[in-house]
Amino acid sequence: MTDRSELFRLRRGKRRRTGDFLLPQHLEHGMPRTLWLALMLSASVVGPALAQSHHGDTSSGSPESGFAAQMMQAMERMDAGMMAAKPTGNPDRDFAAMMIPHHQGAIDMAKLELIYGRDPVLRRLAEGIIVEQQQEIELMQRYLHEGSAPQR
Repeated sequence: MTDRSELFRLRRGKRRRTGDFLLPQHLEHGMPRTLWLALMLSASVVGPALAQSHHGDTSSGSPESGFAAQMMQAMERMDAGMMAAKPTGNPDRDFAAMMIPHHQGAIDMAKLELIYGRDPVLRRLAEGIIVEQQQEIELMQRYLHEGSAPQR
């Protein structure tokens, strides 16, 4: 029988443990920048949320209801962003334009896991989602602004 960390490793492919993050081998070389980015993203979202939750804010009810409401908001923003992407007739550009809000939605949901979640495996998964999908968003944004190599 495999434990949760083994299942995580199997699901995400071959990974190496670096600090508190499980990273794909191709991201190891950029770890200092990536780690800094992940920590800054986490701190910018988790810090204020934790401060608010520890100061007796009961406007959102239980943590579960706050989580559910925020997840729904994240999904609605994602859906609206994807629907706002105007088709260009170029499948590559349309793919990138629609995947950017999709990835941002995943990042927003992963940040909520870091705020509300307690399972260490899912929290590590959320950290990886934040780092990896932010890098993919940057790649797609570069593609949309700079274009790509000539088509074959």
